[in-house]
Amino acid sequence: MNKRVLVLNLDHSPVSVVTVQKAIVLCLMQKANCLKTYEYLQIRTVSKSFDYPAVIRLNEYKNIPYKGVMLNRANIFRRDKHECLYCGSTKQLTIDHVIPSSKGGRSTWTNLATACHRCNVKKGDKTPELAGMSLRVKPFKPSLSYFLADYAENNATEWIPFLSVPVVSG
Repeated sequence: MNKRVLVLNLDHSPVSVVTVQKAIVLCLMQKANCLKTYEYLQIRTVSKSFDYPAVIRLNEYKNIPYKGVMLNRANIFRRDKHECLYCGSTKQLTIDHVIPSSKGGRSTWTNLATACHRCNVKKGDKTPELAGMSLRVKPFKPSLSYFLADYAENNATEWIPFLSVPVVSG
């Protein structure tokens, strides 16, 4: 029972990801309905058999204040797919301020990028233009759906129709 279950609010917006046990309890208590199951997986007890839920929807709308995806090192690496945004390397990764802090650059989603040690040193305290470097992908602020779609692509393809972000392989 190591698969995760996507929880949707009544309006089908993603709320969270829970364990199978929690999802089954929510369904049995009639607080949620199962919208999609994992094929070929079942949970069996001595007397009953349950489909393995993949996506459930809450039966009542829950007003959950959205705080956004936390800006931290791990999430920046996840957003950038653990690749240097300058050269594509996956070794010795660091975080780079696209516009350096000394030039007024702030620590924001759109100004932080994954960079390998070599590119970070080469760029130094300059903007990419002044250093003669260009970003392969412009840094952006990811949504919860973006990270869920990334997870779904590799672990839970059943979720993809319920997420508003298109999954792009590559």
